[in-house]
Parts: sequence; structure tokens; C-alpha cells
Amino acid sequence: MNNQTFQNLPLERLSSVLKEQHETFSNIDLGTPREILPEIIAGLASPKTLVITGLRRVGKSTLLAQIAHNQLADNYFFVNFEDERLLNFTADQFDRLHEALISLFGDRKIFLFDEIQNVPEWERFVRRLHDQGYQFIITGSNSSLLGQELGTKLTGRSLRYELFPFSFREYIAFHGVESPKTSVLTTRERGALLKHSREYLVNGGIPDALKYPKLDILKTLYNDVLYRDIAARYGIENVRSLQELAFYLVSNPASEISYNKLKTNLKLGSANTVKKYISYLEDAWLFFTINKYAYSVKEQQIAAKKVFSVDTGMLNSVGFSFSKNIGNLMENLVFLHLRRQYQDVYYYKTKQNHEVDFFVPSQQLAIQVSQDLSDEETRLRELRSLVELSEEKKEQHRFQIVTLADKETITTEGTIVDVMPLYEWLLSVRQYSEI
Repeated sequence: MNNQTFQNLPLERLSSVLKEQHETFSNIDLGTPREILPEIIAGLASPKTLVITGLRRVGKSTLLAQIAHNQLADNYFFVNFEDERLLNFTADQFDRLHEALISLFGDRKIFLFDEIQNVPEWERFVRRLHDQGYQFIITGSNSSLLGQELGTKLTGRSLRYELFPFSFREYIAFHGVESPKTSVLTTRERGALLKHSREYLVNGGIPDALKYPKLDILKTLYNDVLYRDIAARYGIENVRSLQELAFYLVSNPASEISYNKLKTNLKLGSANTVKKYISYLEDAWLFFTINKYAYSVKEQQIAAKKVFSVDTGMLNSVGFSFSKNIGNLMENLVFLHLRRQYQDVYYYKTKQNHEVDFFVPSQQLAIQVSQDLSDEETRLRELRSLVELSEEKKEQHRFQIVTLADKETITTEGTIVDVMPLYEWLLSVRQYSEI
């Protein structure tokens, strides 16, 4: 359908599409309540546009339905711009769309727009009607495009939220398990949570993949993002290079990467091409990169980055023989749960060039991730890095080692380190904050 076809689409046919979308949305399975829901509901008290970004199929539409069900009664319009019948919809057609919505439902003051990044210059309409007193909740799967548009037309008029795959708390709720109400757990509770944490590492938190485990949803999702959201959107002709880069990253999470080394190893032409492709992969929510902590921004940019996947289930589904590497899966999962709450997540290299997996300066928090500490060499290595960081950073810090099942408190060279099992750490971390 081209622009001319859409413009000539009879109002009756357009109304039929919109009515069908509304009925489908109204009857959607509300699924597992998302932890971010109370924060978004609190945001509704402001007149600002609420923007929810996240990976395809991460549950943005379901979250919209949860918001509508909990808060909006029937006072909203819903439009899904991922619908192929609205392909090539452009900003100058919003008034016609609005007219069709009013003819169906009367004048309502709240718009729910799903996957809005498919409409170029959508922010023009949103700003105009926002100034007239209308409210918008919009979702999108490209963080950069939304950020650019918000920055040009909606500066100071929006609240942004990020939706990730299920947290561990949401994962066990999906499986009908109630989160412990106290920090003191019985042996049976610890055993059950350990079992679920192991499964969570392998399965990840993409709702549809958990709901339909026999379908190859994660591979399909991965390919959709590569081909539809990146290659097609940015006109990439050498798709194979993008494929090879993405496959390398999904097979090597929690690893340091260098643009120059990737350029050479994958024969990608230039370091700038690698950098550009990785930025596309990040914007589409497949991967995240973090910098080495340094006082100098220049040093941060020059140093190798570490790369993480948006979902550990995707690592196991798409990556090369990855499920056996529990340590890297754990580190990826710890990153995701830190990133839900904090923007300033780094890795740290001591002056002796020993690595601390995660450093969050705003929280004065340093974390190592290790499958277990039964091996004395591993135990000493993990503690050594934390002690060196403690000596280099004179402020009071919290030091943690996240393991699969170990729990203890270690004092070494004046540094107190809390060792926590993964399931306990995941349940203790507050999962979401507005960005």
C-alpha cells in the first residue's frame, strides 16, 4: 500500500481497521503484571507524553493494555502502526485518522499509539494535540529514533520508560510462583528459587517465547530485528556483514570488544562501519555496550567496551553453543538487572589491570559475578579485584559477589564482601526507574 492508496482508503474501510484494532486490543490477554506499571500510572498524573521503548515482542502492547485496564476505562483511542494496512502512513494523515477515531468512539482525550517509530515526523501531531490538552502514551522499538524526535519537538514534554524482558520476579510470577515476602527463606524455598534461576538463565524473559516454548520465537525475533528494523530501515546492502557481526556478539556476551579488532577479524571494511552497525543493534534493543570506568571521557571512549545481550534466552537460542557457559550467562543477567535501574553501569580495571565486572559509581557499588567460589584460585581472584578497587577508591563502597548458590560474608584486608546467590540478588534489586 503506497501513500496514495492510503489517502484514497475509504473512511468506512479505515474505520473498520481502527475498530478491529480496538476490539483486539480490548480483549488482549493481560498476562503477568509488569513491575514498571505503577511508575507509568504515576506518570499519568502529569500532562506529559509517556514514551515506552523496548525490544519487539518484549510486551509493550500488553503493558499498554494493562495501563488501559487499570487506569483509563474507555477514555482512549488505540492505534497500532505495525499493522500492514497502515503501511506508509505519514504525519499529514493524522487528522484524517483522528476524524475516523472520533466518528467511531466520540472525542476521547488519550491516545495510545503502538510502534510509533513507523511514522516519520509523528511528533508534529503529538505536539499539536498535546498543546490542545490531549494526552499520549506511545511505544516504539527504536530508542535512537524516538530520542531524536522527542529531542526536536517534545523537549521537556515527555517522560521516557524502558521495558525489558521479564525480570526474575516477573518470570517466577509467570510460572505461578509468589515472591518471598521475607529475606529469611526455608530450605524448600531456596531450592525452588535456585531451580527457577537456573531455568531463567537458559530461557530468558521474552513473554511469547515463554508462553510458546515449542515455537522458534527467539530466532524469528532476532532475524526480524536484523532484517526489518536494521537492514531495511538503514538501507544496508551488505547484510551478511551485519549478520556476522551480530552472530559474533550474540556468541560472545560479557566480552570486551574493540572496533578495530572486529573490523579485522570479520573483514568489515572499517572501524566506523563496525561502530555504526553496533549502534544500530543497540538502538533496536538487541545489545548493550558499557564503557570502562574512567574519569576521562576520552579514556572511556578509547578503551574496549563490553557487550551484553537483551535476553539470555536469545543467547541460548541464537548464539554458538552457549548454554554451557553459565558464568557468562549470569554476568549478562546481572547486567540487565542493573541496567533496569541505573544508567551509569561500567566495568572497572584496577591499576594492576584486574577486572571488576560491574561498577556503579552513583551507588558506590562494585560487583563480581562467578558461578561459584569453591575453587580457591577463583575465590582469590574475585576478591583481589574488589580489594584493589577498595584501595583505589577511598570512599565507602558496597562490594558484592553474585554466585549461583553461595551465601556468605567475607572480610579480607579490611574489605567486607557480601556473597549472594543469584536468585536472592535478583529479588533484592529494585527493577525499574523512569529515565
